[in-house]
Formats: sequence, C-alpha cells, structure tokens
Amino acid sequence: MLPGYQAWPEEFAELYRQEGCWEGITFGEMLRQRADGYGNRTAIISGGEQLTYAELDRRVDQLAAGLYAKGIRQYDRVIIQLPNITAFVEVIFALFRLGALPVFALPLHRKSEIEYFAQFSEAVAYLIPDQDGGFDYRKLAAEVQAEVPSLRHIIVAGEAGAFTNLEDLYIDPVQLKDDQPVSSDVAFLQLSGGSTGLSKMIPRTHDDYIYSLRRSVEVCGLGPESVYLAVLPIAHNYPLSSPGILGTLYAGGTVVLSRGSSPDEAFPLMKEHQVTITALVPPLALIWLNAAAARGTKLTALQVLQVGGAKFSAEVAGRVRPVLGCTLQQVFGMAEGLVNYTRLDDPEHLIINTQGKPMSPYDEVRIVDDEDIEVELGQSGHLLTRGPYTIRGYYKAEEHNSKSFTTDGFYRTGDIASLTPEGYLVVEGRAKDQINRGGDKVAAEEVENHLLAHPGVHDAALVSMPDEYLGERSCAFIVPSGENLTAAEIKSYLRSRGLASYKIPDRVEFVQSFPKTGVGKVSKKALREMLTMKQPI
Repeated sequence: MLPGYQAWPEEFAELYRQEGCWEGITFGEMLRQRADGYGNRTAIISGGEQLTYAELDRRVDQLAAGLYAKGIRQYDRVIIQLPNITAFVEVIFALFRLGALPVFALPLHRKSEIEYFAQFSEAVAYLIPDQDGGFDYRKLAAEVQAEVPSLRHIIVAGEAGAFTNLEDLYIDPVQLKDDQPVSSDVAFLQLSGGSTGLSKMIPRTHDDYIYSLRRSVEVCGLGPESVYLAVLPIAHNYPLSSPGILGTLYAGGTVVLSRGSSPDEAFPLMKEHQVTITALVPPLALIWLNAAAARGTKLTALQVLQVGGAKFSAEVAGRVRPVLGCTLQQVFGMAEGLVNYTRLDDPEHLIINTQGKPMSPYDEVRIVDDEDIEVELGQSGHLLTRGPYTIRGYYKAEEHNSKSFTTDGFYRTGDIASLTPEGYLVVEGRAKDQINRGGDKVAAEEVENHLLAHPGVHDAALVSMPDEYLGERSCAFIVPSGENLTAAEIKSYLRSRGLASYKIPDRVEFVQSFPKTGVGKVSKKALREMLTMKQPI
C-alpha cells in the first residue's frame, strides 16, 4: 500500500467489486489483453509513426525492462512531462507494468511547479522531451535536480545531452523478480486544479480508473473502429480518460496524437485518418467552428465533438451540428473522479444547455447549501459526489482531506451547480478561489504568494474577469510598497520565478488599498466589480 493514500472503506470497495464495477485487472494486464485481441490493429499514430497493439505491448515490455535496470521499482514516483508523442503512452504503460507511479505534469509547467511536484512526491525520476515549443526542458531538469536530492534520473526523449536517452532504455524483456502490482494499487498521481496554492496530488487506482474508462467507452459509443484525435495535452485527465487516449485503447480503437491544436494541424489529420471523435475546450471549439465555417471544411468521418474543461456557452454549442455535421457531447468532470456526459441520443436542448449527467449508475450526487442541507430540485448549490471512481482523499494531505471530503465520504467539488428534472447538471461556476482560464485552472493563492515575494509589493489579490474567448482571465490587484512598479515588471518577475505562462496575470492594476468585507477580509467581489468600471490596460 502506498503511504499517504486514503483507500475506499472496505464495505464500499466490496460493493463495487460485487457489482462488477472493478474488473480486478491492472493497466499492464489491460494492454496485454488488447494486444492479444487486437494485435495487428493500429493502436497509435503520431506523425509518420504507427504502432499496432502487438508492437506497443512489446515496446512497453522492453522499456519496463530498461527502467527496471535503472533501479525504478514498485511505488517509485516518476514525473512525466512529455508532449503528445508515442513515448508518453509507452512510458506510462511501462511504469504501470512495474507498479511505479507516473506523476502527470503538463508541458506548460515550469520550475516552480516541477520542483514542488518532485519534492512533495519524492520522485526518483523525471521524463522530459529535449525541446518542445521552443523551450529547453533539459535546462529546467538540471535546475530541479540540483534542488531535489531524491531525483536520481533525468530521462530525455530526444537529444539527451548529459542525461539518459529514453531510446537507450528499450532492452530485451526480463522476468521481473519484485512483487507485481495488483488492481487495488495506486496506478498514478494526477494533479488537482488547486484552489489553495500548488496542486494537490490525486491517487487513482487501476480498479477505479479502468472502470471510468469502461463507462466512458460505453457512454461515448467507442469500439475497435473508433479513431480518437488527441489535440489537448494528454496528461490532462479529460483527453487521457474521457474517453481520451486510454479509453480508446480500452475499446481497441486507434489514437491519433497531434502536437498542436490549430485547425491547420488538426483538420488534415482528421481527414487523413478518418477521425471519428475528438475533444476540445470551449475557446478551441470556437476557433474550429469559425475556421470550418470560413473554409467550408467538411469533416465527414467525425461523429462526435466533445467539449469540456469549462462551461460551453449555449449559443456556440448550438453551432456544432450545423457547422460540423456531428453530435456535440458536453463533458463535465474532474481529475478527482466524477464525469458527466450528455448522451449521444439526447434531445438537442439537453446537449446545448446542460453539462450532462453522471456516467455511472453508482455515482452519487448531492446539491447542498452552505449548511450541507440538500436544496430543492433546480436550485443552485454546492456539488458533492462519491462513487466507484471518485477518490476518498488526496495524497499526503490530511488537512485538505478534512475540508474537501464529508465524514461520509462525499467529495466537495467546489462547483456551484443545479440539477434538471432529467438529472442533468447545469454548472454555474466555482465556489473556490480558482480561475478557469480556458480549461487551465489558476489557484489565486499560489500566484498571490509569488507576487508577495516581490520587494515592491505590499499586498496582492488575484481575481477573475469575464472573457468571451477563454471564459475567464486573471487580473492581479497590487498595493505597492512605494516603488514605481509597472505591469510589465510584475509579469517579468513572475516568469523569472518559473511560473507557468497561463498563470501570469492577464492584467495588472495598482491600487492604494483593498476593499474589505464586514469581517475585515479582502473583498474580491468588490475588486471584480472595480474591473467593470475600468478600461483595459
């Protein structure tokens, strides 16, 4: 058992096993089964490279042997920061075979985040590309390794320099001598959106996550003929599993990996490989719709366009079928568990105006008021949930767990939502102090702490502001300590501290003091109201 992991109470675990939710297989076994059943079918397409299921399974065995030879063992944590390339899939399945735990970082994370992930998880290895998007990850890795004693191995996909080349680790498979993972083990650690500073870590087991894949595949109608295009970073829970690349592999379908998400890159791939399903966030969906309409593009094979990660406006949602000729599927979920889908045969009014209903009959959902009393149907309140794939606690986070989970095991999602008579969710916003910038979650407290480290900043508050394109952008209100600061200096300072680009405030406002609530706290509501009276800077 992984220390710091909060498992399901045994009575719930036994229920989920008896009801057939949990299959009792690991990800390594899942891939082996698919290789046996779909050996010569194409599993992965990335650039000019294609792998069948049998080839993928064989390369995973080879890489597992190489990682084992490097000393990576069961329960070791390994940070994965790779773009949408075949190596991502091979690496995570090799770690699954060993029982080692991937820690999923995003390509945009920088030193501040990666160093924290490595220290908190006590990671022994860090896998990176050599360069991606003009950024050299080897320099970042060297800086992190110098600060984190546990980080023994830096493994690079590409030109490795002073580090280990990933391709050199593919060796003849060996019979592993150590204990093999079982389905109830933690398979990996994902990152929460984080409303109170740096991300918390989410432990997902083979049992619960494979069940989420199975239900996603069933709800989304995937099968061996399905072709899924991944344009969003596949370390995100949404393109990883809803149904994402792992759900597609579970179904025996084909995954097409795209390094970029623009119509110029995606549309040709969709035509060439006859893509049947893909997933976008709302700002990207709008770009695709406008591009398809302007160009007269026909994506004749596309059956389902999924949109999730942030609320999709009904006006834009209504354009999907007329412009692209496919079914829109709204997706609302979280890395902690609960996933909601509109169904493919739903009436258009539900598809356009709701964020779907829970995918499992064993999902339990409550909408409650501030006192945890359930509200009337149709009224807004705090969304709580528990079920066979929703975690019972964050990794090594007892203090957070006492706040984020009820005593009877319901997860407090932090979302404000209501339920329709049909049982569908309408998500209205976040209760937590978090900004959803086009699907990327920005924790106000984390950015504020960085701002307060600047000697010229006396106080700082980060708030959201509405944005037609991204849904929300961020504005930093700053009380200076006397120096003549500029917005450009503030943004440059945050970049120098290794903050991911999406966390850099879109706007900076300098004020003499902050408005306060009746109990003396900073009134972020008043700050947001101030933005409506100011011109953009």
